[in-house]
Amino acid sequence: MEITLSLALPRDFQTVPVARRIVAASMAAVGVTQECCHDVTLALTEACANVLDHSAAGDEYEVRFSLDNEVCSIKVIDVGQGFDPAAVAQRHAAAEDESGRGISLMSYLVDDLHFESSPKDGSVVTMRKAIEYAEGSLLAKAIEDTAVLPS
Repeated sequence: MEITLSLALPRDFQTVPVARRIVAASMAAVGVTQECCHDVTLALTEACANVLDHSAAGDEYEVRFSLDNEVCSIKVIDVGQGFDPAAVAQRHAAAEDESGRGISLMSYLVDDLHFESSPKDGSVVTMRKAIEYAEGSLLAKAIEDTAVLPS
């Protein structure tokens, strides 16, 4: 089973909970654990907030979500002015800082975090996380059935 979603969103903070709820509902529908769903949606929230904080006014952004049997992948894409991914990856905010902890938080919540950026093309934040399913859920059963089939 594969779920693939693509959301084209206006640069507005009201779109962040919309994206989060759509992704969370998709994950819950196939039986992803609440903890795993929470990690993914919190990382998504941080990535979207960064786009809204740092892209130019009026720009749209896109959220692409895909979930296969074992991994979910999220791309948050903007057409803003870009940034230096190496500098961002090295920046760590202190615990008492009011802002700047989003990248550290995303890195903690997902298994793989990658940044691409170009001044002409904007930025792409890619996050991947291994999926955990609740016992007895739709995909947990499908994965079990596939694992016991003879080769």
